Amino acid sequence: MAYNAVEMQDWQISEAAEKNMPMPDEWREKLGLEKDEVLPMGRLAKLDFLKIINRLKDKPDGKYIEVTAITPTPLGEGKSTTSCGLMEGMGKIGLNVGGCLRQPSGGPTMNIKGTAAGGGNSILIPMTEFSLGLTGDINDIMNAHNLAMVALTARMQHERNYNDEQLQRLTGMPRLNIDPTRVEMGWIMDLCAQALRNIVIGLGGRYDGFTMQSKFGIAVSSELMAILSVVRDLADLRKRLDEITVAFDKSGKAVTTGDLEVGGAMTAWMRNTINPTLMCTAEYQPCMVHAGPFANIAVGQSSIIADRIGLKMFDYHVTESGFGADIGFEKFWNVKCRFSGLKPHVSVLTSTIRALKMHGGGPKVVAGLPLDEAYTKENLELLENGVANMVHHIHTIRKAGINPVVCINCFHTDTKDEIAMVRKYAEEAGARCAVSTHWADGGDGAIEFAEAVKEACDEENEFKFLYPLEMKLRDRVDTIAREVYGADGVAWSPEAEAKAKMLESDPKYDEFATMMVKTHLSLTHDPALKGVPKGWTLPIRDVLIYSGAKFLCPCAGTISLMPGTSSNPAFRRVDVDVNTGKVSGLF
Repeated sequence: MAYNAVEMQDWQISEAAEKNMPMPDEWREKLGLEKDEVLPMGRLAKLDFLKIINRLKDKPDGKYIEVTAITPTPLGEGKSTTSCGLMEGMGKIGLNVGGCLRQPSGGPTMNIKGTAAGGGNSILIPMTEFSLGLTGDINDIMNAHNLAMVALTARMQHERNYNDEQLQRLTGMPRLNIDPTRVEMGWIMDLCAQALRNIVIGLGGRYDGFTMQSKFGIAVSSELMAILSVVRDLADLRKRLDEITVAFDKSGKAVTTGDLEVGGAMTAWMRNTINPTLMCTAEYQPCMVHAGPFANIAVGQSSIIADRIGLKMFDYHVTESGFGADIGFEKFWNVKCRFSGLKPHVSVLTSTIRALKMHGGGPKVVAGLPLDEAYTKENLELLENGVANMVHHIHTIRKAGINPVVCINCFHTDTKDEIAMVRKYAEEAGARCAVSTHWADGGDGAIEFAEAVKEACDEENEFKFLYPLEMKLRDRVDTIAREVYGADGVAWSPEAEAKAKMLESDPKYDEFATMMVKTHLSLTHDPALKGVPKGWTLPIRDVLIYSGAKFLCPCAGTISLMPGTSSNPAFRRVDVDVNTGKVSGLF
C-alpha cells in the first residue's frame, strides 16, 4: 500500500512499513538462499558474498540497470528515491528485481542533507538503522583507517627517540625515515567537523607522539571506503590494504601500509565489510546496501561485490551512481565497469523540472531555505532554457552505447505542459522518457517508468568505453573534459603537469583509474555556472594518488574532505521516545 507522503514524514512511513518487513529467515526463503548464506544481525542481515557467488557462479547474469541524474540543485534530484521507485514499479509488473545503494554517512544525516534513504513511498527500510550506522561497516572502516595513522605516528615517535641499533632491537623493522612534511594520510570520523580540517598533534613530551600538522576527513572520504567499493573479494581487499600510501620518506619514496606492517590488522577490522547488508523498499523489494565512497574524489558507487551477487540473485539489478552523469555515470562507465567487467543494459537519467528551471536561469537554490515560487509555478520559458542540461547528459550516456531512459521524477507542482516539454526534448535527443510519481504513489506510480526500463533492457546495446587503457593520463583528462563536460580543453598548473608527466613515465600507474575531482553542481569546475556553459577551459591544479584503490585523481578546483556542519543542522530535530526507544526526526 502507498502511504500519504504529503502528510507523513519519511521516518513515519518507514515505521509503518516496517511492521510487515520480512525478517532474515523469511528473506532466505524468499530469495532462495542457503541457510549459511544469510547472516542475521537483529532484524537485518548480511549476505555472505563468497558463498553466494561460488554457488551461483554458473548462473547467467540478470539485466544491469544504472541510475544517474542531470546536474542537480543543492537539494539533490532524487536518485535514491528513483532507484527505490524503479524497484517497486518493476515489482508491480511481476519482475524479479533487486538492487544496491550506497550507505549514507552520519555527517550529512546530522547536517543539512539528511539521510539518503529515498523519500515518500520510495524509501529504504528500516530507515533508522540505515541512517545510524547500519551493520557497522563505516565504523569498521574508521577503525582500520585510524589504525594506519596510529601505526604511522607511533613509528615516527620511535624513530625520533631511538638510534638505528635500538630501533632494530625493539621493533625488528628498519628505519623508514618518514618525512613529517609529506604525510599524505589523515584521521577520519563520520561527522561534519570543520574544526578538525587542520590540526596539530603530538603536543606534550617525548612520549606523547610526534608533533606535526595533521587533519581529519569524513569517513566516506577514506581511501578504504573507495577500496571496498571496487574490490572483487577478500583476497583483493587484503592486497590493496598493503598498498596504501600513507607518507613519503625523506628521499621521496612512498611509505605504505605494507611498510608499516599494518595491512593485515586493517583487513581484520574490515573482514566483515565485504558482505553487503540486506534491506528493502517500503513495498518489500530486496535492496542491498554496500559501500559509500565520496562521488567527488572517489568512485561514488555502491560495490562491485553487491552488483556481482545481485546480478546472480535477480533478473533485474539496479545500482545508483553518485551525483550527475558527468561525475557518477562517467565513473560508472569508465572505472567501475572496467574494474568489474560487467556490461550495463540501460542507464536511467533522473530529471526534475525544478532543476531544469534552475539551469534555465531560475533563482538560486539554497539547501535549508524555501524554494522560490519560480520552482513551484508553471514557467515554460525557464524550463525550455534549462532542458539543454538534460540533453547534454543524454548525449553523454549515448556515447557509451547505452540505452538511456529519462525518468521525470515528478513533484505535485509540476504541470502537464511542463512534463510534455521535458518529454519532447528527451525523445528528440534519442532517449525514452517516462513520468513517475513513485514518491507519492510508490510502485503504482512507477509502472510507466518500469515498463520503459524493461523495454530498454530488452534491446541490444553497443557498450564501449570513452578511452582505451593505453591512453596517457593527460590525454584521458582532456577527453573527459571535452566529451563529458563540454570544455574547450584543459589548463594544467605547472605543479600538476609536472606530477602528471612523472606518473605517465612510470608503467605501474598505467593500470590506475582516472578519477576526476570536481564540483557536482555544474558541468564545469565552477559551481555557479549552470546549464551547459560554452567557451571554457578545465583547470587542473593537482593529481592525488590513491595507491591502494589504484586511482589517479586530477583535481579541478578545491574539494574539502571534511564538510562543515551548518547553522541549522538536522540533529536539532532528531530525538528518541524514551518509552519506546523509537527515533524521530530523521528526514
